[in-house]
Amino acid sequence: MRLFLATLFAVIPISIMASLMIASRDRSIMNVGAVLWSDPWFHATLLDAYAGFITFYVWVAYKERRLLPRIVWFILIMGLGNIATAAYVLLQLAKMKPGDSWESLLLRRPHHSRLVARPTADDEQ
Repeated sequence: MRLFLATLFAVIPISIMASLMIASRDRSIMNVGAVLWSDPWFHATLLDAYAGFITFYVWVAYKERRLLPRIVWFILIMGLGNIATAAYVLLQLAKMKPGDSWESLLLRRPHHSRLVARPTADDEQ
């Protein structure tokens, strides 16, 4: 399953970048603004895409404990879209150790404290 997910999330940004290169050969994105902006389907598609980015970002904000990574990933996701979402999933897959459960991919990693736990009365018995 891990190999499947890694392959899937590697193919996504590659296919998006290939599509962008093909589209840019046809015409510059700077030349399509007026045509696209007047099309209601463009608005619907844009709203759908950014709603998906925000939905994904909620998971990222949950997974990341520190503010700086949350801000950086927000900018990357809003700017690069699914290229950034695929990169985030690939990074999370790379952090998984052999034998980790799928919950470790989806859930926040345990916070490691520098404090040493003191033995309790139950530990001594």
